[in-house]
Order: sequence, then structure tokens, then C-alpha cells
Amino acid sequence: MKSPIKEQLDPIFKPESVALIGASNNPGKWGGMVMASLLGSRYRGRLYPVNPRESLIMGIKAYPDVAEIPEPVDLAVFTVPAVHVPKAMQSCVDKGVKGCVVISADFAETGEKGRALEEETVRIARSGGIRFVGPNGNGIFSTESGLSLTPFTPSQPGGLAFVSQSGNFGGQLSMMAMQRGIGLSKFVAMGNQADLQIADYLDYFAWDPQTKVIAVYMEGFKSGRRFFEAARETVKQKPVLILKGGVSDVGARATLSHTASIAGEDKIFEGLCRQAGLIRVRQLEHMVIMAQALMGLPLPKGNRIAVIGNGGQAVSIIDNLSALGLAVPEFKPEDKMRLKALMPPHAPIPNNPIDYAAGEMGLMEEVAVMETLASLDYIDGIITNVPREFVLARGSRAERKIEAIRGIERWCQIVTERKIPIITNRMMVSPLISGFLKKAGIPSYDSSEQSALAMSALAAYGQIRKSLSLG
Repeated sequence: MKSPIKEQLDPIFKPESVALIGASNNPGKWGGMVMASLLGSRYRGRLYPVNPRESLIMGIKAYPDVAEIPEPVDLAVFTVPAVHVPKAMQSCVDKGVKGCVVISADFAETGEKGRALEEETVRIARSGGIRFVGPNGNGIFSTESGLSLTPFTPSQPGGLAFVSQSGNFGGQLSMMAMQRGIGLSKFVAMGNQADLQIADYLDYFAWDPQTKVIAVYMEGFKSGRRFFEAARETVKQKPVLILKGGVSDVGARATLSHTASIAGEDKIFEGLCRQAGLIRVRQLEHMVIMAQALMGLPLPKGNRIAVIGNGGQAVSIIDNLSALGLAVPEFKPEDKMRLKALMPPHAPIPNNPIDYAAGEMGLMEEVAVMETLASLDYIDGIITNVPREFVLARGSRAERKIEAIRGIERWCQIVTERKIPIITNRMMVSPLISGFLKKAGIPSYDSSEQSALAMSALAAYGQIRKSLSLG
């Protein structure tokens, strides 16, 4: 396998033609589900159903064998029983197929008999230079090519790539991402990693122009050294978030029957993450929260955060920041006075956090506070409430809207001009304000915990890049 990883994996994620081996008219079978997914997706390449007992599959001409397809085939997808996979793989080698996705299960995860089938499949594939995903996964999707081989609805196109040893997690993360307005570039359920391993996907996504952030769910390695080396190189290009399954004794046992993976000791894995520069997460939802911030915001120079909030909300943000190892420094005396002059008369002197104390503040006054915070050389990031569309009740409705637009435009420019990350808490957000924030890449979160977690991801990756002397 001397060719670059891009050359090897492009036929899988960007195929011009797909053969579905085991295609079915029965929507309850994998061959039927994948066929329906392909037909319902945005994929516009050539599609060849393969089934020796059917002449038409969902209205498309079927072929008894891959060898009888008259055109070249980039990608073959397997949904036949495991016992038939080696023979079908040999047909793909003879046909000159470039890549495969083996959805079929009943391989090494089931015992020695399945392991022997898996090893035979790998041997045949390598004899023909074929790289393949799986077995024992539930497909892939690539929003760039419109390709979908999964039973769930893919996310809208975007910058998050997800590599998972759990196919079901693909559906869950895709749904969470859509709810936050985040799109995915690629998804792959890597299954048993019989051929392509997690390290190969990291190598590919590191240079994929559609991918901005990589998220990984894994249960175990095939080669810890290979994974470490790939991860170490990948984080130089873009952040990698990782969720590890099997951290408990019972969970580790479950991974063996799930994807034939040996989980390994959690303390060793934690050390590997630190050395490789991976950002470890503990929940699937955290991946989406952190990825949203990493895709749109500049990295902070340090871990010193300014907080704007009301009462207990601000206290909660600070508690969460502290628990995550971030600092909330007290403002210098002269800066307190500068900020106080911009705030309502009855608001307390700002020590960090800043509390407007429900005072009447227009959007331009909020902008002035934000610009002051962004100018402080000991503040690296800001967490605040979503700015309000309504300014002080002055002028007509049209005049207030013009003022709001002017204010939110200036508010959003702070991120790009000062190169400082701003994260917001959702409070009475209007479609007008939401649109400007989304365009500027400024995320909004539902809780103090989420906001702090997002900021911690930015600080973590900023520190990783510094440790690698990448600035």
C-alpha cells in the first residue's frame, strides 16, 4: 500500500460509481436499507445493484455478479452474509474495484470462525490493492459527494468529520449536530478495523479541505503506536476530539463483543491523549458543543476568561470554568473604572464577572464594554449573554432596528478584529441577532456548563498548538 492515503480513500468517500453487493427490494434488510439510502441521497454517480436472484432492485437493473457490470466500479458495498464476503471480495479484485465498505457482520467480534473469515477477506483485498471499511459497521456518508450508505439521515454539509466504532453514535451525533446548525463533512462507522484503521482516517481527514474538526469515538486500537503517530501529525492541522468507550471493567468487556476491540487501561489512554495532543471528552454531546466553538472561533492566547452574566448565572459560569482549569482574573483597578463608566449607574463595580444588574443598556453600550474587555492584554476570551436586539426605547421601530443592526455588526467584528473568542449564552435571542452570530461563527449555548466547556476546548487546542510550536 504505497500510494498516498488520499488516493486510497477518495474512491470510498468520493466514488463516481457504486456497486451494492447484496442489494435487496426488501426494505427490512440491510441490502434494502442501503439501497433506499443511496436512492434518497444526493449521490448522482452510477449505481449498480448486485443480486443473482433479482433483475431489478427498486427499479434499477441488477447484476448477478460484480464482474458482469459493464463499467468500472470505484466502490463496492457489502451487505451479504459474512460467509459470502471472501468470494465477493475476490470478484472485486478481479474487477479492479478501488475501495469497499463491508457492512456485513459476524466476523472477529463473534469468535474464531468469524476471525478466520475476516483474515481471509483482508488477505484477498490486499492481494488486489483494495482498501476497505469494516467489517461490522453500518456504513459511511460523505456530504461532499452526496453519498450515504447509512440507515439514518445524514447531517447537512459542514466541517465536522466523525469516525466511530459505533454506527448508532453516528446517527445520534448527526442529529445533535443538526439541532445546533452544525454540518458534517464525513462519517465512517469503522467497525472491526480489519483493514483501514482509525489512524488511516485521521491521515485522510487531516488534509481533507471540507473537514475543520475531527471527532472520534473508539473502543480499542489495532496498533497503538500507529494511532499515536497519526494523531500527533493530525493535530498539527486541525483539532481532534476523542471519546473512549470501555473505560469501566464492564464496558471494556462489552467492547470485545461489539467490535472485537481490546479497550486497554484508561490511565494509559489518558497519557496517550496528552502526549498526542488529543482533546478528550466524556460524553457524545460534548463533542458537538466543543466542535461548534472550534470550527468558527479564533484560539485564545491563554486561559484567562472575562465573564458577563447575571447573578447566579455568572457564578455558575465561573465555577465551571474553574473546574475545567480556566482562570477568571480580577480586573485591574483602572480597568474597573473604565468599565464602570460604561455601565448603568446602579450596577456594581465590575470585578469579573460583569453584572449589568438588569440596567437599561443599549446595544452600542454593550459593544463598548466588549471592546474594552477585548483590549485587555490579560483577557484571552469572553463569555457573555447573547446581545439584545432591542436597544433603549428611542425613536421609531425602524430606527431601533437600524440601531440594532449597526450594534450587532460592530459586536461581531470584535472577534475578527481582536482575534479573541467570544461565546454566548442563549437568552431571548432573536432571528436577527442569531443570523449575525451564525455568520460570524459565534456559538450560542443553553447553559453555563456548555459555554464553559466550549471555551475550554478552544483553550485546550490553543495550548496544544503552542506545545507543538505552531503558534
